[in-house]
Amino acid sequence: MKKFNMIEKYKNFTNQFFKLESSGGILLMLAAILAMFFANTGLNVFYELFLSTQVSVQVGALEISKPLLLWINDGLMAVFFFLVGLELKRELVDGELSDKKNIILPAVGAIGGMLFPALVYMYFNYDDPVAVKGWAIPAATDIAFALGVLALLGSRVPISLKIFLTSLAIFDDIGAILIIAFFYTAQISTTALVIVALCIPVLAIFNKINVESKSLYILVGVVMWVATLKSGVHATLAGVILAMFIPMKSKSDPEFSPLKSMEHDLHSVVAFFILPVFAFANAGINFSGVGLEQLQHDVPMGIALGLFFGKQIGIFGLCWLIIKLGFAQLPKGMSFPSLYGTAALCGIGFTMSLFVGSLAFEETGVNLLFDERLGIVFGSVFSGILGFLILKFSLKKI
Repeated sequence: MKKFNMIEKYKNFTNQFFKLESSGGILLMLAAILAMFFANTGLNVFYELFLSTQVSVQVGALEISKPLLLWINDGLMAVFFFLVGLELKRELVDGELSDKKNIILPAVGAIGGMLFPALVYMYFNYDDPVAVKGWAIPAATDIAFALGVLALLGSRVPISLKIFLTSLAIFDDIGAILIIAFFYTAQISTTALVIVALCIPVLAIFNKINVESKSLYILVGVVMWVATLKSGVHATLAGVILAMFIPMKSKSDPEFSPLKSMEHDLHSVVAFFILPVFAFANAGINFSGVGLEQLQHDVPMGIALGLFFGKQIGIFGLCWLIIKLGFAQLPKGMSFPSLYGTAALCGIGFTMSLFVGSLAFEETGVNLLFDERLGIVFGSVFSGILGFLILKFSLKKI
């Protein structure tokens, strides 16, 4: 009987944990800590062997052969970007961003939050042709971590602040998608791009005639992902394109939304599996031999200061300016101190910054004299701490 009660308590704890807003961020943090533990102990050999394991898939003449790390970054992250695309479409069609009045402030904040960190990074690295490729690393925001920190503040966080942060992160994701599409592409294959182009009208027809079969969309999506992978354009973009064609509403059942159904199905998979796996695969920093010289290298320094100062200055500065000019209003329940705390919180770039960093440096084949992940970790940690403290003292207790 006692053993049965213990099992029930464990089940209840597990169920409650996975319902928490902060649980995704907590798992991300644990995965990153575990990766660093592996990378800095005798287990590092197995960690490196695991990530470098060659995985091949062959269908007839078509073969895809990549290390496991790239399957995670190109494959699993395509599912993450598919979910981002679904959330983006829902918000624009049927959510907070469907009202133009709610778009201005987070959109301007997102622009500032991408521009100023990039400028800070460029200030340190403009004269290095290899390092300059990482300019977009501090421009990213990790919404899972940021919402996880907000959840620690409990009921004192107004819903308007959560909506503002989420909306800003959506525009930030749009910016990340465009940056990846235009700046992080390999040698282009015209044949593969033609196949991608042919998939788009097929998806458009499915949407037009209101096809609701998930398997048909996924089938075309897989073909498009493979073609995008072979094209030289980053494969994760296939997930965003596919999401744009998932029907918002069902014609046969107006109460049912195929898009919301897929979003609901994917949310837990992405939050509790894909992003932690990505963090584990990419956050394994080996600190042996890391000293002041490595920390002060222009790349990690530019990233850390870009995330910490660039995000605060860019988001708060531009938001403050357009509010004072009368183009937008401060959301109800928010003050300028809480807006500043939110801007600081956006300096948590972790997952997306690691992803952009992998595109900028890890696939170049160049033996680098720096580790950009040092800047990502330090910039994200200090931004999270500062944002939490400012919000803790600026938000009213409830």
